[in-house]
Amino acid sequence: MVNLLLVGAGGFLGAIARYSVMVSFERLGHHSFLWSILAVNVTGAALIGFLAGVNESRESFSNEARLFLFVGLLGGFTTFSAITNDTLTLLRNSAFWEAA
Repeated sequence: MVNLLLVGAGGFLGAIARYSVMVSFERLGHHSFLWSILAVNVTGAALIGFLAGVNESRESFSNEARLFLFVGLLGGFTTFSAITNDTLTLLRNSAFWEAA
């Protein structure tokens, strides 16, 4: 139950952050939906990649912190990056069938 709450809280914050970035782009006069989506996905992918690399080399995050940060917060911010990170984790753990 705690894990669900961690993911939910992170997802809530990530979705708010995504919406805020999209509104900010609109306020700056960039009404094209593509630019805000690109900004969110590039930023989210870069953060997930950087933090996953830090975690892999130093084991910096507990399982609960990873659920909140990667699945919840950054997953809510950008869903594509969360799927990619989960797939890479499955491949690293030799779970080829699940990754496919």
